[in-house]
Amino acid sequence: MPSPSIFILGASGFVGGHLTKILGEQHPDYRLLCLMRNPTPERIAPLKALHPNVEIVEGSLEDKEIISKASEDVDVVLNTASSDHWPSVEATLDGLTRNSAKHPGKPPLYIHVSGCGIISDNVRGEKVDNVKEWSDIGLDLKDCPPTNTHLESDSKIVEAGARSENPIRTIIFFPGQIYGIGEVQKTTLWLRIFSQMAKNVGYSGTWGPGEISQGNIHVRDCASALVFLLEAALTGKAGEGRDGLYFGVAPEPLITYKQWTDVMGDMLHKKGILKEPGSRPFPAAVTDAWGHYGWSLLGSNQHCRADRLIQMGWVPEWSKKERILDVLPAMIELAAQDLADETK
Repeated sequence: MPSPSIFILGASGFVGGHLTKILGEQHPDYRLLCLMRNPTPERIAPLKALHPNVEIVEGSLEDKEIISKASEDVDVVLNTASSDHWPSVEATLDGLTRNSAKHPGKPPLYIHVSGCGIISDNVRGEKVDNVKEWSDIGLDLKDCPPTNTHLESDSKIVEAGARSENPIRTIIFFPGQIYGIGEVQKTTLWLRIFSQMAKNVGYSGTWGPGEISQGNIHVRDCASALVFLLEAALTGKAGEGRDGLYFGVAPEPLITYKQWTDVMGDMLHKKGILKEPGSRPFPAAVTDAWGHYGWSLLGSNQHCRADRLIQMGWVPEWSKKERILDVLPAMIELAAQDLADETK
């Protein structure tokens, strides 16, 4: 089969950088069109070093016409940018719908990166016994608590993947707490959020007591799972539409938010960034600003198994080599550098 053209949103992001690198190593013939905001030579160079066939599409997630047009003219769209940015998802689906209409019998493929926020139990940081563990075998988004994050976009993606008129082949990937060090964007979003808030209030904190835990996955395994799904879909071996829902977590021990925020608090205190070591609950002035979204995403348990990917033969090898507490100090070092750079 001819090499596919792939429009990537978030190619230079935390996950997208590793994804682009793996595609460069395993599929250098693929044509990658990468959305990039303010594409200066300095920003383009790291991405082009990862893959020999990168083309830049200038624009941001707010540029609906650009996203829609690019989606109309490619074989695959791979969205690693923002799971909750509905305007860009809507633009992608609009473009892919026109794409499908122009190519009867050859529907385009859309792989969307969401997150395990869909299964949050909303316990507000409190310790609970017997947390439900979800499987992606037979997963139905209608079974998830309806106010949870990501569902607005995800439900509409599944609908697009299930229709008969102008169909789109859809796959949604739900990674757990992604950790490690990125290829282009070095630090993961949740660490940037918590370290910045810690700096603002003077101590490392949690939503409520922080006695919650979430399935996790090394960023390299997250990227490898996406490539695995892409390859499976291109060869007709992946479920799609209502059957195209995949969790992405490693079968490794979980840690509570209290555990890792304690480590961050100790390290940032030693560096003089925070006034005290350890961690304690953030004040309402911090958590209230995030509303239900914050409590659902950052104060909830999210336990699940990547049963379908494992059964297909995917192996999360990096999550076994580098568990989250192993690599956390190096991650915090990078976050501390970012905080220091802000004051220069």
